[in-house]
This record gives sequence, C-alpha cells and structure tokens, in this order.
Amino acid sequence: MTNKLTPEHLQRRAIVYVRQSSFVQVVRNRESQLRQYNLGEYARELGFVEVETIDEDLGRSGSGLMERPGFQRLVTEVCEGRVGAVFCVEASRLARNGRDWHHLIELCGLVGAVVVDPEGIYDPRVINDRLVLGLRGTMSEFELSIMRDRMFKASRQKAQRGELRFCLPIGFYWGVKHIELDPDVRVQDAVHLVLQKFQELGSARQVLFWFREQQITLPTISYSEGTRQICWKLPVYNSILAILTNPLYAGAYAFGRTEARTQLVAGRARQTKGHPKPREQWTVLIRDHHAGYISWERFELNQKILAENAHMKSRMGRQKGRGGASLLVGLLRCRRCGRMLCVHYNNRQAMKDIRYVCVNGNINQGVAKCIGFGGVRVDQAVSKEILKVIQPLAIDAALEAAERILERQSDRVHALELELEQARYEARLAARRYEAIDPDNRLVASELESRWNTALCRVREVEEKIEQARAESANTPVVSRDDLLALAEDLPGVWESPSSDPSLKQRIIQILIQEIVADVDEHEVTLVIHWVGGRHSELRVPKLQSGHHTRCTQVEAVDIVRQMAGRYKDEEIALTLNRLRLKTGVGNSWSEKRVRSLRSHLDLPAYDAGQQDSHLNLRQVAERLTVSTTVVRRLIASKVLPATQVVPGAPWEIDGTVISSPEVIRAATALRNRESRQRSSVDERTLSLPGFALHEESQRSTDLPD
Repeated sequence: MTNKLTPEHLQRRAIVYVRQSSFVQVVRNRESQLRQYNLGEYARELGFVEVETIDEDLGRSGSGLMERPGFQRLVTEVCEGRVGAVFCVEASRLARNGRDWHHLIELCGLVGAVVVDPEGIYDPRVINDRLVLGLRGTMSEFELSIMRDRMFKASRQKAQRGELRFCLPIGFYWGVKHIELDPDVRVQDAVHLVLQKFQELGSARQVLFWFREQQITLPTISYSEGTRQICWKLPVYNSILAILTNPLYAGAYAFGRTEARTQLVAGRARQTKGHPKPREQWTVLIRDHHAGYISWERFELNQKILAENAHMKSRMGRQKGRGGASLLVGLLRCRRCGRMLCVHYNNRQAMKDIRYVCVNGNINQGVAKCIGFGGVRVDQAVSKEILKVIQPLAIDAALEAAERILERQSDRVHALELELEQARYEARLAARRYEAIDPDNRLVASELESRWNTALCRVREVEEKIEQARAESANTPVVSRDDLLALAEDLPGVWESPSSDPSLKQRIIQILIQEIVADVDEHEVTLVIHWVGGRHSELRVPKLQSGHHTRCTQVEAVDIVRQMAGRYKDEEIALTLNRLRLKTGVGNSWSEKRVRSLRSHLDLPAYDAGQQDSHLNLRQVAERLTVSTTVVRRLIASKVLPATQVVPGAPWEIDGTVISSPEVIRAATALRNRESRQRSSVDERTLSLPGFALHEESQRSTDLPD
C-alpha cells in the first residue's frame, strides 16, 4: 500500500463514488451517506483541484444483478484516462461482485489511476496493492453472501410464525401483534363492495366497468416521504384484481408468493422481481391467521372463476361463457381425444346456428377433427335437464332476487354517503386550519382559504352525485315480489324467452354442471353430464335426419292441430295454441293463416259446422240461459254443468240437452240474481260510460277459451 500521490495523479480528476443499497439509509439514516460525500473535501486536501461526485446509484445494490448507471459512468471516465483517483469509503461501495470489482481495478491499473479510501492509497500497478484490493473485493462479495443468507433464514423463520411484517394491502394494518382490519369504515365497505360485486357479476372486468359507470372511488396506498397514506381514485383493472387474488382478504397469512428471476442480458446478470409462484411453492401459508373479508372457501371459488375467465390460460380446462347464443360453451369435452370443444356460429351477426366442433387438435397439431354436431337441439335438451333441477328452487331464488335488487340500488348511495362524510370532515379540517392562522399573514391565509374552498366544492360535488343517484333509483322501475314469483312459476317460459340474458343462463348452467363429455354416432349425440357434487347422468339427443331442420313445428302443437282439425275453426285452434304458449317452428305466435298452412301440410280436414250441432260453446250457452259467460264458467267449475275440452286451453264443449235441466236453470238463475244485486249495490255517483262494461266483458272473454 502506498501513501503517495504523484503530480500526474493530481493533474487529473478525482471521482468520489457514493452508493447505498438500503432505501432506509438513503432516506432516514444518512450518516454513512454524509461520510461518503465528505470524501470530496478529503480529495481537495490531498491536492486535487477538480473533484466530481457520482451518486446516481443511491438505493441500488452492488451485487451486479441490477443496472448501475453511476458505476457505468465511473468505468467510462476511467477508460478515457481522465481520472487520477477513485475515492470510496470501502471496497463494498464500488462493487459487491468479483466481475465489476476486478474489471475496475484492472482498468485503473492500465490508465494509472489509484483507489483511495480513509485507510490509505492503493495503486493497482503495484502487485502488493493489487493483491490487497483483490482480497478486499473477494471478502466484500463473501460478506454479502453471508449477510443475505443470514437475513433470508431469519425472515423465513419469523414468517413461519406469521410475525414477519411487510407492506399490507388496502383494508389492513399491523396491530400490536397481529394483522387487523382497517378501522376506517369507508375503506372496509369499499373492499366488501368489490368482493360482493365480483360474486354477483362473476368477472373482474365487469366489476371494473360497474365502478367506473357508477363513479365510485376505491382507496389506494401511496407513500410520501416514507409515510403510508390512503387516497381515493377511480379503480383500474389491476386494483380490482389485486383485491380478488390476495389471500390476506380471506384471513390467510401468505409470504413468498413471488420470486426473483435472473437472466443474462448482454452478457451480464440481470434480476427481475415480482414473478408469481404457484400456491404449492409459496414460502408460508397460514389459514385463519387474522380476521378477513371473505372465507377461504369463497376465496378459492373466486380463483377458480378467474381461471375460467382467462380463456387463453385454461390449460384444456373448462371456460366461462361470454354471452352468445351457445349455452354450453366451455363445458363440452370430446370423449375421443379429451380436448375441449369449440363453438362455431354459422350466422355471426345473429349469433345463431350453433355448432360444436373438436378442432383444437387440428389447429395445434394438424390431426384430423374428431367430432362435430349441431348445438341447438343439444342446448335445448340440456336446458330441460337444468329446469328439472332448479324448478323446485325457483320461488326461493325469486325471493332472494327481490332482496338483492333492493340491496343493489342502495350500494351506490351508501358508498357516496361515506364519501360525503369524509369530504365534510376534510372541509371542517380545512376550516379549522384557516381559523387557526393569523389573518394578517396573508401569504398563508390565502392558501388555506383556497384549500377550504376546494374542500367545500368537493362536498357540493358529492352531494349532487347522491341526489342524482337517488333520483335514478327512484325512476328505475322496481320489480315487485309478486312479479318475480309469477316468473318463477313459469320458469320454462322465462328461460326460453328471447329477452332472457344468455350470459346469466350460462352462469346458472356452470354453477350446476362441472363438465359434459360428448360423443356422436350416426343417429344421436351422447352426453355424459358431470354435475357439481359428484353425480353423473347420460343424455341422448337424436340427430337431425335428412330432410329435417331445426325449425320444425313442435310435436305438441302438431298433436293439438290433429285433434282439433275439422271440429274447430282455424282461428279457434290458433287461440288455443297461443294460450298454451306454443310457437311455430321459427318462434312466431300462431294465427289463422299459419294454422291453415300447417293443416294443409298435414292433409287435415277443414272446419265442418255439421259436427258442432250437438255441442255448444260458452257464448251459445250464455245466450240460451241469458247469463254472462262468467256465470257459465262458474257452473262448469262447480260441476253443475258438464263440459269437456279436447286439450287444456281449448274451447269448452257443452251438450245442448243438458242446459235445459232444472238443476242447471236453477243454479244459473241464482248466480244471475247475485250478479244483479252486486251491480245494484254500486255507488250511483260512479260515472258509467255506455258500452264500456260490455267492452270490458268481451275483452275478458277473448282471453279465456269458450
């Protein structure tokens, strides 16, 4: 080691290299940093006129796994031969890896630069000095490895007890010993709302759209000068996904969920952090560690839903439907090759003419296509099986839906009310700060007054949002419980309605069915349904034969036309079919012209008035008994007047000889007198419009079979 500097060294520049890898030391514990900056004065005391400080690597590690622009600049300056001395507190400040350290020492030896620290001056051209510098660099690298291994083992041991502290996500904070929920009620409600909306909508992206549409903000964490602060912003996709995928919200302590990866970039090792690891490779996972927002079972179900939503990462697993006419998209698996079937729409604009095809093997490996079949009849067959399962629970589901509608309307208002409460608090705080300042100090008072006005404007803005939300909620038509119960009783009609949401039906099917294994032969499609819960059932759907198509008239409608042809007019047959809610092959309601076309196609006889001589309908019986059709229906309901129907909903057939019996006449007279007394008891002040009652009675009559 030499303690001499030659005039050649002093004529060049001195460079002071300043580096600290710890962020805490850079921001708070700055004594070591100030000591490094003081090396500039030491260089001037030694006789250097031009001294340059390089501090671009503050907060960067010297292990060689990350970019160090300051060190690269130092190497460049040394290579140009303009550096006479490199100052550092110790060898570890220059480099913590042998490659960078020995490379810098070799360059200094080539250009004649020396390395200076508080202990002495080292000339790399001298063999003894170079030996000392090499040993110090090796010891520095070894020291880093020992420290890293010691810290890693200690932190892992503490994490296994669930006591290692790290930055918590929004909604939590570190208590005295354990993780606790954030005491801010608004923060808790915001997290609950995200998780609740995901359970309702089943998609993180749809949750984002809902928050953006309703203009509801979410809390985010920001750090200002090392202090943790909460600010409220409109959410982005990553903020929604972070809440849904973090196990801490399920009350689990998780550590080591990500890993660092090292790659060679341009011949140098570069380390990147934050790569997620599979759950089985997490360092620590302790369930029921603290109070959470959801249960662990709900968290696992959320992860399953998110995995199904990622179609490109499904790994040949089932996928979630994205709307469209296909009800079984993402559920069908080929029995022959085990791959998932894809759905093709021949009419892309209308999203109809569904066909399921096994083409993944052909696309990825060039093998022949396995199977393919039409999807309309298959969807209808599976829908019938689904309706058999959910029909008994339809009423309970309708009642729960009514409660959720009310909750959904209050979610936005409740979130805005919490936002208003915080805005008013900030306005009161700004007012107190303004009132506490001396009015004569206008430089400060004007700024505080401006902040107060901004807070008041914010309060007014949130109040307007609440008024708008309440007005929209009041103007939104509310579905009554009675209407929902009526829909639940007619579940098949609701399911087949064109206005029903396909994505909702897909979600219902995926809740009940785990997977469907499909195969085809010459005559039928074989479906093995794997229900959620472990049960299995087989369903066979006949394939369309040559000359048939999916728009054929339903068998039930054809049977009714066969039974009523020749005995009833085509108009009456159409009314009967419409009462039974049967449709034509293309989904239209029935009319006289359509019934006549079907009857001609089936070669069925037309209406023959001679067959109706011995039978009367409701109107004819009402005219003979001089009563209303309502009285006749009551006589039929009480079985006083015998009557028959070809099918339920068809016109009543009443034997004309029966209506002249004394029992029928006596009962009809009693009911007629009762109706007369009820009409006479109506308030005489009620305005009566001529012909209105008759028109109303005729309207009721057309809605029911005669």
